Amino acid sequence: MLKIIPLPAFNDNYIWLLQSGAHAVVVDPGDANVVAAYCQRQQLQLSVILITHCHGDHIGGVEELQQRYGCPVYAPAHPVLKSTTRPVSDNDRIAITQPEISFKVLSLPGHTAEHMGYYAAGMLFCGDTLFACGCGRIFDGTARQLHQSLQKLAHLPPDTRIYCSHEYTLANQRFALTVEPDNLALQQRHRRDQALRDANQPTLPSTLADELASNPFLRCDNARIQQAVQRYCGHTLTDSEQVFAELRCWKDTFR
Repeated sequence: MLKIIPLPAFNDNYIWLLQSGAHAVVVDPGDANVVAAYCQRQQLQLSVILITHCHGDHIGGVEELQQRYGCPVYAPAHPVLKSTTRPVSDNDRIAITQPEISFKVLSLPGHTAEHMGYYAAGMLFCGDTLFACGCGRIFDGTARQLHQSLQKLAHLPPDTRIYCSHEYTLANQRFALTVEPDNLALQQRHRRDQALRDANQPTLPSTLADELASNPFLRCDNARIQQAVQRYCGHTLTDSEQVFAELRCWKDTFR
């Protein structure tokens, strides 16, 4: 049976480890020590490393883990990712035998230009593209790219479990409630997630259904959100892409 373990790292990262029997796959291991310590305690062999994008908190442990376990590294093509053994592109398939799981690669530019996600059997490992009630900042991608990437994810099955890389949920919900204070699904979710954090439990994974109901960045065609964003920016917006771009700018300065 496949178990998915969140390994906390740094201030708010989760390194996701997929475990079955004596083998494991790890996604975005920013800290090698966290992963190696868990594998040692559980007597696991690390079989595969998956990388979503090139930021240091996602790749900092890759070289050490690869040297220790001799495992392949699947990652988008980028000059910073020197340990990559198997570059991936949109719609590639990755068949892993131990543990047995098959991923479809999804190109998700926006947070970074080369960002990828990994989808398998109702699970999405999306790095810093889609967060619980939020989305990633824009670094070397564009607002148009990130909006299109999120729309791609919005068409996955609603019961898809979203394994993003940061525990930003409560901060994202404070912003979402500012944008859409009358959203009952968002209010209920915030109470639930606050209780989880008060108990020192992760709020992740969420589901795509959760995000479609309460994440403003997936709801830019919603009239209430459009009105709120137009009040914020002070001018008329003519489509959901413009709403998204202004919403992302609003979140960047929100305190």
